[in-house]
Amino acid sequence: MQENYNRLLTYAYNITGSYEDSQDLVQDVIEKYISLDKSEIRNETNFLIKSTINHAINFKNRHSKKMVYGEWLPEPLSFENAENKLIKEQTTRYTLLVLLEKLNAKERAVYILKEAFDYSHQEIAETLDISVENSRKLLSRASKQLQHVKYTPDNISLSSGTDILQKYQLALSEGNIPDIEKLLIDEIRLSADGGKRVRVIKAVEVGKSATAQLLAYVQQQFLGKKPHTFHLFNHQPAICFWQDGRIYNCHILDIDAEGMIREIYSIVDPEKLKRLQ
Repeated sequence: MQENYNRLLTYAYNITGSYEDSQDLVQDVIEKYISLDKSEIRNETNFLIKSTINHAINFKNRHSKKMVYGEWLPEPLSFENAENKLIKEQTTRYTLLVLLEKLNAKERAVYILKEAFDYSHQEIAETLDISVENSRKLLSRASKQLQHVKYTPDNISLSSGTDILQKYQLALSEGNIPDIEKLLIDEIRLSADGGKRVRVIKAVEVGKSATAQLLAYVQQQFLGKKPHTFHLFNHQPAICFWQDGRIYNCHILDIDAEGMIREIYSIVDPEKLKRLQ
């Protein structure tokens, strides 16, 4: 059952964007399965996958992501200690996980089943209780909204992302706005998520100059001399700032082909950072 648990967790997380909620969903599915009459169930794994996916879709439809402070961002994952290779290989890049929030729950599920798990439209239709034609339409709508982002995670290592992280950290620590700007594309977008407990200066900032000034201000006012560490979260380079033995703030970066930063996801919500400790 442990192998099934990890597999189901991957499906649920890709749909919900929340690891903690996904654990609860999968546990609920397994507990209900244990109490079922299994005489009519031909394939345990397929039954559990279908139940998990539909449970995750229903959860997504019920729970809107209205946060008190900032913009809702997915809970990041570290694969540094992941025991199951499946979790790493079939979990999407963080940027795509953010963009998937533009889709409704069923569009999101169809896209993930097709791109991450290589389901046929017939298999998707059977899993979601929809027609093959509807599956194709849902995938088409989803793909149009995500057209510039690929699903397959980049084959990136921490060492390959360290160079940009070091330049980023140095520019921040010196409060050098021109040096920060040199690392950013013109249309850079910064999103900040404080959850229900931490106020953020601004939920979203767009543009090189404004973003660089905001980063310099946050560094001066809040990050100061806090120690930092470099990581890969959801296949993307990240820098964590620490306070009192806990992660205080995490910046996940989206880097383009030229090595420029095009998105910054700043997470200060302690609930989303606790699993990264």
